[in-house]
Formats: sequence, C-alpha cells, structure tokens
Amino acid sequence: MATAAPLMPKATAVWLLDNTALSFDQIADFCKLHPLEIKAIADGDAAQGIKGLDPIQTGQLTREQITAAEADPNLVLKLADQKVAVPQPERAGGKKGPRYTPVSRRQDRPNAILWLVRNHPELKDAAIMRLVGTTKSTISAIRDRTHWNAAALAPMDPVTLGLCSQLDLDFEVNRANKEKPAPADTGATLLPAAETTARKEAEVAAAAAEAESRPGGSDLNVSAVFAKLKQLGGKSEKEEDGE
Repeated sequence: MATAAPLMPKATAVWLLDNTALSFDQIADFCKLHPLEIKAIADGDAAQGIKGLDPIQTGQLTREQITAAEADPNLVLKLADQKVAVPQPERAGGKKGPRYTPVSRRQDRPNAILWLVRNHPELKDAAIMRLVGTTKSTISAIRDRTHWNAAALAPMDPVTLGLCSQLDLDFEVNRANKEKPAPADTGATLLPAAETTARKEAEVAAAAAEAESRPGGSDLNVSAVFAKLKQLGGKSEKEEDGE
C-alpha cells in the first residue's frame, strides 16, 4: 500500500539534501519524487528558489528516524502519524474548501489565471478562485492588464503547474457551460433560394406533365403551364411588356 507524501515534497527534499546524509533514493522514496528529480535538485537544476521545509519541525519525521536511516542506506523512512486529523476538502462536486497553494507554486498563479482567462472565458471569478486559490482583485487586475507584472506574464496551464487537477478543471468548465443562457429563438428563417427555386421548377414540370396527359393534346399544354406559372409568381406577357 502506497504511503502518503509529506507536505510540500520538494521543499522537504531541499531540506533533507541540505541537512542530512540520506541517499537520493531514501529522499525520493520519502518525498514521493523520482530519484533523478532529487539529483537535479541537488545539482541546482530544479527547485531553484524553494526554501527548505524541516520535516522534524512539522512532525513528519523524527531526528531518530533520520539518524538511523543515515546509518543504514536500506532503511526506508516512514511518514509519522498525524496527531491531528486534517480534513481534506472535496474537489469534485462536493462542499468546496479553500485551495491551499504551496509556497513554491504561488508565483505561478498569475500565469495560470491568465491562461484560464484566455482559454476559458466562460469561467467566473469564483471558479478561478477555487481552481488556483487566488483573490478576486488579482483576477480583475489580470483581466484588465493592470497587474503589477502584466508585461512579464505568460499563460500557463494550471494543471501542468500543479495548481489543480484535470478533474477539477473539467468540472468547473462543464459547470460553467451548463450555466450559460440558452440561445434565443429568432423564429423561422427564410428558405435558401436554391431550395425555393428547385421547388418551383418541380411544380412547373409536374403541371406540364399533367397537361400533356389530358385529352385534347398540346393546345391545353401551353395555357396550363402559363397558368401554373402565374400561380407560382411568374409574370404574364402584359407584365413583361410593361417593364
């Protein structure tokens, strides 16, 4: 059974790298990160600017556990049992709680907001606030391009940034689309010219065929066709001469 990850895994990994002699594998296993990612953090290629988080101070590890693991590279660190149960807010349709955004990700929120505003204009401010844990004033400033760092902002997918899950984003987008007002009924529209012309030609051909089939021959044919044409909006000879 997989164990839970510590709070702020990357910040915890930074602290363990700086303050212990644990192996990359031990730190990766405890923080639920890939060993190569731990190596990149140690080399300074990743997690730049992230302040380390002491897992001893937060009650996630004990000093005795770390000391024993330093002496035995095969020892696996385990997350300490939480003394206080922290309720997890439901994120897909249930009661919504305020979303916590890790310190390491907070600088990415304006970019995520800009992405949401551009790609999902149907989302209301309240939905964006639930997704990335921001404020209404920040959203308004980014919409109006009055944000203090507006010139440097670049739209970035909040799912890729780790600010929300794809399920959360899909849920908010689907709900916003359902709340859209239905398109107004503008009533009947005119039929296309091609359709009305085709109907008229078919009716004239039918009238001509009917006239030919009558006894009396072709004398009735011409008059019947012209009569039908007048009924369908055609012009008589007098009307044509008067033009």
